[in-house]
Amino acid sequence: MSGIANLRDVEAAEAGGLPASLPSNTFEMLQQGARINPEAPALSFFLTTAEHRNPETWNYRELLAEITRTANFFHRIGVKKDSVIAFVLPNLPETHFVIWGGQASGVVAALNPLLEGPALGELLHAAQASVLVTLAPFPGTDLWSKLQPQLKQVPTLKHLVLIGLPDRVRGFKRFGAKLMQRRETVRLHGRANLRGAVPSHIEIHDFARARKSQTDTRLNSGRRFSADDASSYFCTGGTTGLPKIAMRRHGNEVANAWSAGQFLGDGVGPGKVVFCGLPLFHVNGVLVTGLLPFSKGAHVVLGTPQGYRGDGVVKRFWEIVEHHRINFFSGVPTLYAGLMQVPIGGRDIRSLEYGLCGAAPMPVEVFNSFQRQTGLKILEGYGLTEATCVSSVNPPLGERRPGSIGLRVPGQSMKVVALDEQGGYQRDCVIGEVGVLAISGPNVFDGYLIEAQNKGLWIDCRDGQRWLNTGDLARQDAEGYFWLTGRKKELIIRGGHNIDPASIEEPLHKHPAVQVAAAVGRPDAHSGELPVAYVQLKPGAVVTEQELLKFAQEHVGERAAWPKQVVIIEQMPLTGVGKIFKPDLKKREAHIALSAAIKAAGLDVDLIAITDDKTKGMSATVKLASGSSADAVRKVLGQFALPFVIEAGEQT
Repeated sequence: MSGIANLRDVEAAEAGGLPASLPSNTFEMLQQGARINPEAPALSFFLTTAEHRNPETWNYRELLAEITRTANFFHRIGVKKDSVIAFVLPNLPETHFVIWGGQASGVVAALNPLLEGPALGELLHAAQASVLVTLAPFPGTDLWSKLQPQLKQVPTLKHLVLIGLPDRVRGFKRFGAKLMQRRETVRLHGRANLRGAVPSHIEIHDFARARKSQTDTRLNSGRRFSADDASSYFCTGGTTGLPKIAMRRHGNEVANAWSAGQFLGDGVGPGKVVFCGLPLFHVNGVLVTGLLPFSKGAHVVLGTPQGYRGDGVVKRFWEIVEHHRINFFSGVPTLYAGLMQVPIGGRDIRSLEYGLCGAAPMPVEVFNSFQRQTGLKILEGYGLTEATCVSSVNPPLGERRPGSIGLRVPGQSMKVVALDEQGGYQRDCVIGEVGVLAISGPNVFDGYLIEAQNKGLWIDCRDGQRWLNTGDLARQDAEGYFWLTGRKKELIIRGGHNIDPASIEEPLHKHPAVQVAAAVGRPDAHSGELPVAYVQLKPGAVVTEQELLKFAQEHVGERAAWPKQVVIIEQMPLTGVGKIFKPDLKKREAHIALSAAIKAAGLDVDLIAITDDKTKGMSATVKLASGSSADAVRKVLGQFALPFVIEAGEQT
């Protein structure tokens, strides 16, 4: 069996560099995968979990034809290799057609459909998109209503391509769905229809109709690719202000798919079935459950437009695994914690070989409990949008060390370095020493689209290589395994003492009532920050906040890290990929701290708003009540390390 077991295997796989036969672009990589067996199933899709036993399926010949038709349609409307095709879509087969057909003709920009309209408008403007692909109006969906008001704000936009959800409804129900779509359009825009709702300079296209007449056997552009050609823009970050737009090349994506494929070996390839539940605006969904399996001739099952968020997907996950004989899936820690609450019952899930976990460190207790309960091997890994997707993984054929992010994938250089206070390189760290994690290799991106955001991004290690500063703190052990020890921007700094949130979260995950825990800092006038823990309980669990606080004090090893408070919440705030969204918790804590300080000073204000500002990060806006002293409020707020603005109240 092929695959990686240890660091020696990694070094053997990368000996001599990338293979000469490696394609220069993603389209050729897809062609290479399709040649393995053109009639093998490539992509299956079910619109609802009720229909999962009877999905739509495209074999490799059909999938490649759909992608080629899409590329030729984009070429027909004037897309060149540097033209930006933005998409705001849920997980649909058409999303894959757009991603890979778009990369074969221009540059694809993936935008998060969960963002609000103004944020999407700003990203479209920043990316200078000339084509936008999104859903046509349909009852119960909000993409059109969010995007339509933004169209006039994007001067570069020339084409609007609309995908109709009724195209994915099967049988006689499709007629009813198309009627619902027409009625929704009339309800929103009357007789003027869509044409009256879209600026006159933007041409409107129906995705299905526009592609019907296109050639499906070759690229009409006759394009000659280079590995250095831009392939995609993916957004990253977004904890303060808008997400950054990461620019990636065809060579980045091809190299990373190859590296991950070398690592997993026989775990992905012909005859293997991969479930995709992560969103296709995210690099994990696109590469780990997209380009990688497609390049190896595997079968991808795309489960509902909302993925894991879809109605019944998690509740019926083991049923889906049993029926489709799923071998591999990828998720985030909150997914695994949720799946632990779903009884396997008598389901036969022996087909499952691996579950990949990324996006955030997995609590060791969740890791161990899940493996005991399911028998599934979890491969905890690490990756960045800036490094295409996958940088390190616990070896499938070797020792999997809980809490570790594993060994670097072939071709991915990784090391831990010591930096000075200005971010300058001092030296490489020794084994076991904590420092900043740096990466280099053919999968590492060119930088962010907005040049000002690239400041401090690269580290000159004086070895001729270009090293990316990941912003993560880590250590490496003697066998080559890497261990994250925190993230600089997530550290809780109490009186100058750095506290890793994981040192609080890990012990809380051991409590039998806790499903998910997240620790953040509460602004404090004396200590800078105080640790506070938020907890989401398992369904049906009963425990008090005081009991959890006492449990934390008994199990958190460092007194300085004892949480000041444990707060039970019904639902942990999550990002679009299911990662805990700590900025929401931090904003809540900032509001609590500032409100308490102002009240204790006997002051009166009408409003305290905590926002994420693009330039200042998290900041506060305080609106004075009539008669309140701005100087007195300023004196109180000045004790906190949080930018603030004071607005005068209305005078009566």
